[in-house]
Amino acid sequence: MFGIVPKSKAPGVDLCGVKDYYYIVRSDMNCYMKSSNFNEGKDLNVYSLHQSCRGGEHYLAYQDDLFYILKGTNYRRVSNMNTDSDAVVYSIHPNCQGGDHYLSAFGYIYVIFQNKGTYRRVTSLNTDGDAEEYSLHPECRNGLYYWGVQNYYYFVKPHDEWGVQYYRCTNFNTNEDGTSMSFHNDVINFLPGGLSLTVGPAYGIWDCIKTMSNDSQTAITWSKKITRKVGYTREKMSSIEHNWNVSMTASYSAGDLTAAFAKYQFSVTAQYGGSSVNTETENWSEATDVEESVNLTLQPGQKMYVWQYKLGLGKQDVLFCRDMKFDDDPSPPTEIPLPPSKQ
Repeated sequence: MFGIVPKSKAPGVDLCGVKDYYYIVRSDMNCYMKSSNFNEGKDLNVYSLHQSCRGGEHYLAYQDDLFYILKGTNYRRVSNMNTDSDAVVYSIHPNCQGGDHYLSAFGYIYVIFQNKGTYRRVTSLNTDGDAEEYSLHPECRNGLYYWGVQNYYYFVKPHDEWGVQYYRCTNFNTNEDGTSMSFHNDVINFLPGGLSLTVGPAYGIWDCIKTMSNDSQTAITWSKKITRKVGYTREKMSSIEHNWNVSMTASYSAGDLTAAFAKYQFSVTAQYGGSSVNTETENWSEATDVEESVNLTLQPGQKMYVWQYKLGLGKQDVLFCRDMKFDDDPSPPTEIPLPPSKQ
């Protein structure tokens, strides 16, 4: 079963929350989603991340109107990640550095050291004020992402027979008031690896687009035009944005965001429903028919097969790659014509 890519393997991705809203930060996509309810998929608004708010290692929301972007030994505090309003930079106290997850709830900031099975509760990342350390309850140790709101902690649970769930409680040490909830599909689509769960896992196959044969007793030189589709099925894939209210920068156009998500999905490993390939240099404009002239000589009784590599999700062809391959073998080629990803 495929699952959401955990924070440890998804740089720039994090979840955070304030009193009335939850956020999914995709710094790798230069954007974030704001929602009033992950379970019901309510008020799904997507915004651009301000340049100064990108590249964070961790993101947390504090109280009702502050966001912290942690990077190295410092954090940037802003009131709006889209505009970088009221930005101030502080250093992170040594005792609060090196956490696996950061969140805020109940007026405190929590630093989770997942491998140690502990968390540190402070009133300030800068001063390590009022610091206390506690053990994480076993039920609360395996989260993929953690975030908090005013009166609750949340974390994303590993994928199980119930799908993608997130867990809510009021005490990480005792697991009080613990309960699980499911993510709405429109929210899952925004999570790293989510497309494999809502649309289907990635595939890459060679498609035979043309067969030529010489049934005569003499060699024949062919001059033919071969038509193939090249590019991205923008119109079909953009449907995953239909329930997102996207307010991106002026350079954004419909389908650009989902193209970025598709690229990401193809880049991750098969464990998360990907193909481990880098598609950045492929043609990601709207798929169109391309005609190409081909000249070749076939010997008597010879057949020639023309192959094109394509990538898809689930049962949907998504990206038709540029290169063709000519082969007299009726079996599809075995090599992958794309470079490996760095995921």
